[in-house]
Amino acid sequence: MQLLRLAHDSISSALQQRQIPLDPPTPHFAEPRGVFTSIYLKHDLPGGRPREAQSGEELRGCVGYVLPTCAVYRAVAETARAAAFDDNRFRPVTIEEAPHLEIELSILSSPQPIRPEEIEVGRHGLLVSWRGQRGLLLPQVPAEHAWDRTIFLEQTCRKAGLPPDAWQKGATIEAFTAEVFGEKSGR
Repeated sequence: MQLLRLAHDSISSALQQRQIPLDPPTPHFAEPRGVFTSIYLKHDLPGGRPREAQSGEELRGCVGYVLPTCAVYRAVAETARAAAFDDNRFRPVTIEEAPHLEIELSILSSPQPIRPEEIEVGRHGLLVSWRGQRGLLLPQVPAEHAWDRTIFLEQTCRKAGLPPDAWQKGATIEAFTAEVFGEKSGR
């Protein structure tokens, strides 16, 4: 898909210190959307360096825009670069790792307020906000971990740095859906 190629090209162009055009090639790609880009490193690196993840890949970055701040085309390019080089949980991606990256894109709907009992695990992503703190989990996260609705809410609160029961004590809960696609094994 064109957006996956764009994400890879955005990362490789940064490593090679070159620019890529960010003008959307079609009106569809000019549509403003929230985007999250997750980058995984496959465990088949040259030199046989062992990796510790069970799935044969490790998360190397995940960065996104919750709100539709720019064209989806530009958002994919910017979040791919940011996931590769600016996610402070990980060291920046190297030129040796670039050919071994797998990309997963989540193209988001706009967040809308939701009551806890309306949340559908596997369909909704969550955004929890309270007292100036905010946490987000994508729709695929609770499904991958076999969480129920309560655990999903608690984990989203934890992601925000809030007590796990903040969702019951006045935190704002918003939900969104996502079109998720990519190269990640098993997708």
